[in-house]
Amino acid sequence: MTELTVKNLQNKRSLAVQKTNNQGNMKMRIILVLGIPILAFLAAAMLTNMRPEPPKKERVNLDPLVEAIVLETMTENFRVRSQGTVRPKTETILSAEVSGTITEISPQFVAGGVFQANDVLLRIDPTNYTVAVEQAQALVAQRDIEHDGAKKLKSQGYRAAAEYASAVAALATARTELVRAQHNLEKTYIRLPYEGMVRAKETDIGQYVSPGVRLGVVFATDYAEVRLPLTQLDLAFVDLPDGRGDGPTVTLSAVKKGRSTEWAARIVRTEGVVDEKSRVTYVVASIADPYRQHTDGVPLPMGTFVSASISGSKADNIIRVPRAVLRGSNQLIFIDEKNTLRIRNVNIVRSDADYVYVDGGAAVGERVVATALESPVNGMLVRTTTEKID
Repeated sequence: MTELTVKNLQNKRSLAVQKTNNQGNMKMRIILVLGIPILAFLAAAMLTNMRPEPPKKERVNLDPLVEAIVLETMTENFRVRSQGTVRPKTETILSAEVSGTITEISPQFVAGGVFQANDVLLRIDPTNYTVAVEQAQALVAQRDIEHDGAKKLKSQGYRAAAEYASAVAALATARTELVRAQHNLEKTYIRLPYEGMVRAKETDIGQYVSPGVRLGVVFATDYAEVRLPLTQLDLAFVDLPDGRGDGPTVTLSAVKKGRSTEWAARIVRTEGVVDEKSRVTYVVASIADPYRQHTDGVPLPMGTFVSASISGSKADNIIRVPRAVLRGSNQLIFIDEKNTLRIRNVNIVRSDADYVYVDGGAAVGERVVATALESPVNGMLVRTTTEKID
């Protein structure tokens, strides 16, 4: 065998041995790749089985807890709210009816002064008017004598009927002038047929006035009035007077000397027209003796702004719900027998600052959510605490 042949055989043997070694290494790698995860999984399983079980916790109910109100019917005497300003029922602008100089002024003729019926507030110089009365009286006496003479002569046939008629007319004219002079003299006294108060004084002693000149403003204190605006919805709950009787009672309130004070009044009439701008109807409430000159109590001065609570009509079998419970303009959130929420529209017939009154869309015994919910939806499950409406 040649030397070349021997080398070839040796090379083939080396390659075979190397191939065998490579195959052994590959098998070992595969065993390691597959074996390590399996061993890790087995180790983790053993550690898990060896760990003690955690204590079990009870399931916590996460449904929101809400307060529920049980709906009930009731009889409600509605009260309608309004407001207005107190004004006199009778107010007079004093004006001179005759000319002359003011010679007397009553101490009561000042702003805020109180006077009685027929008190003399001012006096215009009566000299000229006294003279006019005396002249008229003298003329009447003269015409009366002439009339008697003419009558006697006519009865004797010495005077014609026309002459007698002329004497009668002259006497009548003289008497008329006397009445006019006496009336002008009476006009020098400025007085009023009612007791009242002076609002404004616009003249003073020594001033010369002519007929029509303003002397002041006064008003009667027997009654005061308040115009109260009512909407068409308000009118549905107020029994207005029809001229055959008194209207509903009214409680007026205002703050006097830091304390809330009330006065009793009554609706006496409606103005009968709808204001074109505000679309409201004005009713008038009357207050007797507002300055308490003849009764006890706190005076109610003219110009006072008052709130009014008018006694309205009565409603039977109506459901009253706190206004805070209302959702939107006319929705309530109900709770059914499965404690799930149901949102429904209801019919509201009346509302005020505290309550809304429902006559449709809700039934007696149903429960309404009284707790504020951030995002209520139909079907939401809740837990409840229930109470009745006070």
